[in-house]
Amino acid sequence: MGPIAAPPRLNLPVIAATLQSVQREFDAINRRLAAWRDPMSDDVIANMVAGYALVDALVADRVDLFAMGNLNRLLELNKVVLCGANPDRHALYTAHVEATARRFYDERHAGIEDVVEWYAGHAVEPVWTRAAGVYVRILSKPQLFIEGNHRTGALVMSYVLVREGQPPFVLSADNAAAYFEPSATIRDSTKTGVATFFRQVMIRRRLTALLLRHCDRRHLTA
Repeated sequence: MGPIAAPPRLNLPVIAATLQSVQREFDAINRRLAAWRDPMSDDVIANMVAGYALVDALVADRVDLFAMGNLNRLLELNKVVLCGANPDRHALYTAHVEATARRFYDERHAGIEDVVEWYAGHAVEPVWTRAAGVYVRILSKPQLFIEGNHRTGALVMSYVLVREGQPPFVLSADNAAAYFEPSATIRDSTKTGVATFFRQVMIRRRLTALLLRHCDRRHLTA
């Protein structure tokens, strides 16, 4: 299945409110986790909302993120997650952005080639499975980006889902613990090896079930 005829639009105010609810309840969420996570700052939320706005624009413009000529848009998503949407602030991170681009394009197993090959090889899978699988490939070692893999991965999952008419994945107080735990497992797993293959299949199924269970159409406009 490919892009739908009339892509939906993201409800950015509701997405922002959902993320703010996570911020308010983060202490309670942390108590349910095996490993403590840093609370979400106002800047993190603002940057994520800017990232969802970019996802919304990419889907509306029917941009194929995994086409060779558009891969730089994935780097743009990562840059917005880390620096926000202000170009003046981006200039402060020039060295980091350039280092991330080298890793992204040049490293065989850490780079985008791995993600694109996986996505192309699973084109017939349900959209939920593809969204989860792309997230696993971005986050597992070696990770796609130097920094911001969790947040950028969540945006890429959202892009895959929204492009086919499904709600985006948005971190919420209800799904945070169920999202953080497998994400930690993915982060500590590698991309290659027989044992890794079966482990990633199990993680992907778990994440797919999470996406299905917590899809929220309030995050799309009416």
